[in-house]
Amino acid sequence: KLIINISFMEYAIVEIGGTQVWVQEGQYFVTNKISTTPGTNISLSRVLLINKNDELHLGYPYLTDQKVTGEIVEHFKGTKLIVYKMKSKKKYRRKKGHRQSMTKILINKIGV
Repeated sequence: KLIINISFMEYAIVEIGGTQVWVQEGQYFVTNKISTTPGTNISLSRVLLINKNDELHLGYPYLTDQKVTGEIVEHFKGTKLIVYKMKSKKKYRRKKGHRQSMTKILINKIGV
């Protein structure tokens, strides 16, 4: 049985690209492409929750005056998805591939 005590962990839950992401300082995460150059600092203002110094800060829905700062590390394409359309008995076949553009972000600071 594995027991993890998360009370000492400093983390935040932010909303970016329509998804909610659990982030920690020094952690990388991947999201849909953000149109800036790699190496620039960004500020995530849609912060839903912050747990820092054993204090839990909740937003309704977002925390005001709290930001999570990060740095854009790189842009890349995700894995290829195959889209295949077919109509039986009609000789209709279409095969198409899609690769989503992604951005890798490094979290520098969780603000409180």
